[in-house]
Amino acid sequence: MIAAAPVLLYTRAGCPYCDVKRAELVGRGVAFREVDVGARPEAIPELLKLTRGRRIVPVIVVGGRVEIAPDGGSPV
Repeated sequence: MIAAAPVLLYTRAGCPYCDVKRAELVGRGVAFREVDVGARPEAIPELLKLTRGRRIVPVIVVGGRVEIAPDGGSPV
């Protein structure tokens, strides 16, 4: 059984803030799982629960902490 990545990153194609956050995580050597809500629209309800209804990315989930577009975001 493979353990889930400790960091979850919600993104969408064409989001410059998502690109920056992804590069930051890669640069720091952080293991993460990316969910592209444009390619996986079935993940949008989960995203909306995390953001309390805000349709924005990137959203980063680390443990129990949720960061919603910490450096700016793009609409979903």
